[in-house]
Amino acid sequence: MEGKDNTGFGYKIVRFLGLKILDIYVIRKFLSSFFLAIALILCIVVIFDLTEKIDDFIESEAKLKAIIFDYYLNFIPYFAVLFSSLFAFIAVIYFTSRMAYNTEIIAILSSGMSFRRFLVPFMISASFIAGFSFYLSDQVIPGANKVKLDFEEQYIRKRPIRFASKDFHRQIEPGIYMYLQSYSNVSKVGYQFTIEKFEDGKLVSKMFADQIRWDTTSNKWRARRYYIRNIDGLHETLEEGKFIDTTLAIHPDDFKMRLSIVETMSIKELDEFIEKQIMQGETNVTSYQIERQNRIAFPFATFILTLIGIAVSSKKMRGGIGMQIAIGVVISFVYILFSQFSKQFAIGGLLPVTAAVWLPNVFFGIVAIFLMRLAPR
Repeated sequence: MEGKDNTGFGYKIVRFLGLKILDIYVIRKFLSSFFLAIALILCIVVIFDLTEKIDDFIESEAKLKAIIFDYYLNFIPYFAVLFSSLFAFIAVIYFTSRMAYNTEIIAILSSGMSFRRFLVPFMISASFIAGFSFYLSDQVIPGANKVKLDFEEQYIRKRPIRFASKDFHRQIEPGIYMYLQSYSNVSKVGYQFTIEKFEDGKLVSKMFADQIRWDTTSNKWRARRYYIRNIDGLHETLEEGKFIDTTLAIHPDDFKMRLSIVETMSIKELDEFIEKQIMQGETNVTSYQIERQNRIAFPFATFILTLIGIAVSSKKMRGGIGMQIAIGVVISFVYILFSQFSKQFAIGGLLPVTAAVWLPNVFFGIVAIFLMRLAPR
């Protein structure tokens, strides 16, 4: 046909995937409904967040440019990913139920297309949403969260945490263990400091100090009123003094680390961070491991919820489209509650982290298979 470009990039993709006009129609409807729903919910979230924080912005004299570009521009991608699978589900129910009530699905299946083939454009759209969500969560959001958290520290969180920990135990390097009775994030001073060094399971050195202080000039720790026991078999030597500079593989920022720090890491960085925390004897690694598994499990849920959405909305139902959308909303909230509930089993040590995070996907995957068997053919 003259005047029609059959050499464009989009056309080549369509031919490569073997897509038909119907596939393009479904993909366009799916993605347009999804992005419209996401845009609306993000507008609502931003309005509620602005209402909650506007007093803090005014009180701290935050500049409008910083609020928009440092906070909200980096705030939006996180919530877009958070709601992506659930609103993909709502979008599927919305436009698929409209197709069902306009008898379009019946016409499609009557033309000879199998229901399994009918699912292809839905799965392509779900793959795009899941892949885009994973890319955002692993590559875009960590950097955006760094800027957003810096903004929050400057304009929203005004009171620093005075004590990061009491009775602080940590392995800072293989075979080297440290202890602090308490540490002040304000003055960067630790009290009742002890560090022990082991070789082949035997104690070879132990240092005590009344106080250690971070020296910002030399970027080292300075111990005050210290003494050191060096042990060589049956022989011991004792060294003591008023001050000594020491290099520890730990920084003052490590004491005020919040769980939100993992939001600024990619999966690769998070894996390295978790490994380091385990080596140092950190007890809160379960929360970090849950965050790591969520990065993969949540985008994968897009496929499962898409299948459930198609099964629920592909045939007419008493109560009309509104009833089907209501069912979709209920299923969405059940999924969220189930996800939060199952994570508590991991935190409580009743289930491995991987099992707890993926349990909702497994359960709803079984539900999807059952509902697909009841879908029209």
